[in-house]
Amino acid sequence: MKILLTHQEKLTLESRHRKCSDKRECDRIKAILLSAEGWSTTMISQALRNHQTSIIRHLNDYISNKKLTSENGGSDSYLNEVQTEVAIAHLSDITYFHMHDIRDYIKDTFDVEYSISGLQKWLHRNGFSYKQLKGVPHKYEQEKQDVFVAEYEVLKATVASDEPILFMDATHPTQATKVSNAWIQTGRDKPIETTGSRTRLNIVGAIRLGHLEDAITQQYPTVNGEYIIDFFCCIKEKYPQSKTIHLILDGAGYHRSKVVKSKAIELGIELHYLPPYSPNLNPIERLWKVMNEHARNNKYFSSAKAFVTVHQR
Repeated sequence: MKILLTHQEKLTLESRHRKCSDKRECDRIKAILLSAEGWSTTMISQALRNHQTSIIRHLNDYISNKKLTSENGGSDSYLNEVQTEVAIAHLSDITYFHMHDIRDYIKDTFDVEYSISGLQKWLHRNGFSYKQLKGVPHKYEQEKQDVFVAEYEVLKATVASDEPILFMDATHPTQATKVSNAWIQTGRDKPIETTGSRTRLNIVGAIRLGHLEDAITQQYPTVNGEYIIDFFCCIKEKYPQSKTIHLILDGAGYHRSKVVKSKAIELGIELHYLPPYSPNLNPIERLWKVMNEHARNNKYFSSAKAFVTVHQR
């Protein structure tokens, strides 16, 4: 028994073999390639340390329906390199939420049928994973964000070593119980006490990338121009020797008032405003996320005092 392969088919199989992590599938591919190179089933059996009847079955499976996977991986045919590139481009442009829809697309477009398990392997092999979409404000403008990112890269490359770049933002955690996911035994619920208290904090913070241990945070009764000026003074106290401090922040009204801008100039703080609706460009958002995970998620606070105490640590 000898399998005849075109040059393109051989290249496709060799490429798949390089990417494959399933030993059984790799053995099938090697058996097919060796057969195409003129090896007998006996020689292939000895080389792969597989029984000769298994080798014959693998070759017959490929001849009859292009099968390359074992039974528990599905009887899948496969896309060639050109089809794979087309499919990857399509899946990169169109968002699918269910694998059966992707399977239908491949079947309708290329007349190639995958099992669900086989398709999952194909997706992982080609750089896809099942993850949550990244939400962005509906009014954000990509062009303005691109311009800001380019300007930020120039700033990083040209700023003096004694001129720190900080990212600033405010957050307003509430006492209301923030319920999130956890590992819980299947079929069981794990209750947690909740409260609808509207007690909330006003925390202003600033971080320097690469120096998170030096994060600056302050709690205020509210967030307005007066308290932003106070926070600017805290920043200056942290970096008293810096002639210029670069501060990246959003364009909230109290960040743009004349008195705030004037105080920033007095303190040597140069303000760089983020584009509108661009919290995704402010890395301090990650600090707030970590704060919630440690201080709020799945925690019940019996009193406002307990809630405030946790956030003062």
